[in-house]
This record gives sequence, C-alpha cells and structure tokens, in this order.
Amino acid sequence: MEQKGSDRRFWNNQQKEFRNLLLSFERYDEVIQRFLSQHAMLHSRLVVKTKEIDPEMRFFEDELLDDMAEDQIRWLPENQEHSIAWNIWHIGRIEDVTMNILVSGGSQVLAQDDWLGRMNITYRHTGNLMDEAEVSELSKAIDIEALRAYRLAVGSQTREIVRGLRPEELKQKVDAARLQRLLDEGAVVEEAGDLIAYWGRRNIAGLLLMPATRHNFVHLNECFRLKQRLQS
Repeated sequence: MEQKGSDRRFWNNQQKEFRNLLLSFERYDEVIQRFLSQHAMLHSRLVVKTKEIDPEMRFFEDELLDDMAEDQIRWLPENQEHSIAWNIWHIGRIEDVTMNILVSGGSQVLAQDDWLGRMNITYRHTGNLMDEAEVSELSKAIDIEALRAYRLAVGSQTREIVRGLRPEELKQKVDAARLQRLLDEGAVVEEAGDLIAYWGRRNIAGLLLMPATRHNFVHLNECFRLKQRLQS
C-alpha cells in the first residue's frame, strides 16, 4: 500500500502545479497535456491508447478494483455514507454531466447505448442528496462490469472533448442554458441546486480542475480507505 499511497501523493502534488498552470491561462498545449496525464491516472488504463502509456504510470481505478470481489465493491459499512460501487457511479455521473453538457454542450454518455439498463439501475441524476436506503439499493443492484464500462466511456469522451477545446474557451463561463439542461434532463435533482450554482460560478478551466480531476481524486481516496478497512 505504501507505493500506491506514494502515487496518490505524487498526483496531489501534480494537481497543485496543474492548478497554477490553469490560473495563468498561458501555455495552452501544456495545460491540455497536464490534464490528460492527471485524468488518465484517475481511470483505468483502457482510457488511453497503448502507445500513450508511460510504463511508470499508475491507474488508480485498476489498482482499486482489479483485485476486489463484487461483494466487497458493494459493501456499505455501518455508519458509512457510501460504498465503493456508489463512489465509482457518482464520479462517473458527475464527470459525464459536467464535461458533456456544461463544457461541450453535447449529450451525456448515459443517454446513449442503454447504460441505465446495462447497469441495472434507474437513477439518472448525480447521486447528490441520496439517502441511505437509496445508496444501499444502488450498491446492491448495479452491475459492476457495466459500471466500469460506463465510466470508461465517460473518461474516453472527456479526453476527446478536452483535446478539442480552443485556448479562448478556457476562460469562458458556463452557459446558463447548459446549467438549465441539468435540471431538464434529470441530471441533478432540484434539491441540489447549490451544486448547479457552484458550477455556474466557474469557467471551463475551473471545471477541468473541479470536478474532472479533483473530484474524482477525492472519491477514489475514499474508496481506497474503504478497501483498506476490508483488508485490515
């Protein structure tokens, strides 16, 4: 676990450098490459082309899940808000709606290829404000293989979106019509309006930082702590 912890500390240090680079609005090409590197580590190695993989790069989703049984991934400890399954679903949904609706103005990955049916769930929102019963229901019902495939599809789409961004777009604020789409499409529940307001105060560069990288990292760290509890 020490090596894995060291990798996450390395990522965190790189995130600070990435944040400073974003705030300067300079060196566009470096911003994009830094994002792609930070983002890749938060996903499975399948999110990048083989030729792009640095042999030293670690992929946190693979390290987290590849050696875990499904019942462990679904495990919701007493007095614990989330399971690993819920966390992976939540970060996938947040990345999907922010990158595909707020950044690109396109369609959610969830709306394609019957992902809800494949994952065996009905929840289409981000999971914010779900109660204990709902978290438990999702954790028990969700198809883990399909969940990982969905998150891979989201991550792959994110990388295409970011590669296509123009330098001037990084400074642009989120379009109000795109924020409204989150409610219209059931991507965010009305009770979580503070989340929409938060995203509305950010520009595109801010969304690359939070949630597309930092939010994933925070929840993956929660997952690693749950895994450590299981192994202790």
